Amino acid sequence: MLEWSGVALAAGAGVLGGAMNALAGGGSFATMPALIGLGVPSTFANATSNVSLQPGAMASAWTYRHGLEPVSGVGMRTMAGITFVGGLIGSLLLVATSARAFDLIVPWLLLFATLAIAFGTQASLWLRSRVEIGPKSLVAVQAMLGVYGGYFGGGVGLMLTAAWGLLSGATPARLAAPRTLMLAVANLAATIIFIATGMVYWALCVPMLLGGIVGGHFGAKLGLVMSARVIRVWTLLVTIATTIVFFWRAYG
Repeated sequence: MLEWSGVALAAGAGVLGGAMNALAGGGSFATMPALIGLGVPSTFANATSNVSLQPGAMASAWTYRHGLEPVSGVGMRTMAGITFVGGLIGSLLLVATSARAFDLIVPWLLLFATLAIAFGTQASLWLRSRVEIGPKSLVAVQAMLGVYGGYFGGGVGLMLTAAWGLLSGATPARLAAPRTLMLAVANLAATIIFIATGMVYWALCVPMLLGGIVGGHFGAKLGLVMSARVIRVWTLLVTIATTIVFFWRAYG
């Protein structure tokens, strides 16, 4: 039987994860480790984390709906369709992955996400000054990011911003609305698969979900008064710490 301390930890992780998503993304860096710490197998922890953060993702997408516009000439319906199919494929891959294999894979995914957060903007600026890429490349990249979002999703919002900035030349502020929608679409595809295959630990998902709603609300308010630099540094520190812990857990 689940103890109240476990429920409280899940809810607290949900608050932190929801706040992180509202500020800059990366909420799964808080929720998934908490679930693993409570004894949930890593693949089920990733699935449960995804479902628990989905309501907040949908709410954010609705809030940003008026800012939606094509990215590099590719319309939102096309982007959403590509992302949804990619999310389905990625989540099915997770279902087929054993917990042990995922334990060995996830530190490298976390490292990739950490590098994207740390150097994505600079890399985009460097590449954009040397390479000209059109809509076809954007569609291909979006398909890959959709698969990544369905399989793991950690840091995918920041990766979307970096990739789209490179391919379209748009600023992060302009990309906030489509990025948030694509996150919600990838999460929705994964949520359907994870629920259908019984990979969600509902006893922990529900309090984490409620905590995520609270965290998202107050995180958005906090974002109004915090500087972008502080938010980025905080997100980066959390992802670095999480990456180190998962490498030690898998290979230590």
